[in-house]
Amino acid sequence: MKLPPWLKTNTFHGLRPTKRLLRKYGLSTVCEEARCPNKGHCFNRPTAAFMILGQDCTRNCGFCSVNHSLPISLSTDEPERVAMAAKELNLRHVVITSVTRDDLPDGGAEQFAKTIYSIRNHLKEATIEVLTPDFKGNIDNLKIVLKAMPNVFNHNIETVPSLYNIVRPQADYQRSLDILREARDYSDKYKVKSGLMVGLGERFEEVVTVINDLRKSGCELLTIGQYMRPSKKNLPVVEYIHPDVFEQYKEIAKVSGFSFVASGPLVRSSMNADEMLL
Repeated sequence: MKLPPWLKTNTFHGLRPTKRLLRKYGLSTVCEEARCPNKGHCFNRPTAAFMILGQDCTRNCGFCSVNHSLPISLSTDEPERVAMAAKELNLRHVVITSVTRDDLPDGGAEQFAKTIYSIRNHLKEATIEVLTPDFKGNIDNLKIVLKAMPNVFNHNIETVPSLYNIVRPQADYQRSLDILREARDYSDKYKVKSGLMVGLGERFEEVVTVINDLRKSGCELLTIGQYMRPSKKNLPVVEYIHPDVFEQYKEIAKVSGFSFVASGPLVRSSMNADEMLL
């Protein structure tokens, strides 16, 4: 399908300085690995969503371009390298995400916690957001991350239940809702956030149901964006959703009780994430 005008963006302006710094510390970002269309905007600020636990994912989701293969062992100095890069970028809000590591007993939870502690050691005033996998529903592993007290706990629901078998075949809709609910119940000292993509063939009513399910699970912050096919091996776009529809989703989410909603064609989970805490 022809790309509509509201989705055309410059992804190259301002990339080099931030990319040089990331390579200096040997780090990956979801911005690059997931081929985000907003990469130029974010790197020019500068900001980045650091991707920890390596570059290889144990899952093979239909929407994601991150490499799927057997992961390598964890890098013990990765938390410190993330913290040093965040300090050099002088970030006021640091986003940490990861590949899914179902091969690890703790799913990578301890690495998330260590990264939070390292950033706090170097950037005491910065706020920290984590975007985690579902840890296969293991609540003890989830609590390792929560105990480190990020300012925002994020776990993306990604899509509607009817599409899980093709979009997130190794995940489970209810399990993701349970992770969010457990995070909300653990403490009220951080915000709970989630996000989803549209344009994969879902119906309007299904998205509304997901919005309400997320709110009932304790989510306060929500992002809704257009799915854009990162490569030919990924699922095709079924529909480019008009900006007016995103505004409808935003109003529905606000009425349901979300304190902040970012809904638009180019909205991504980590883009301008600090604005949700203002």
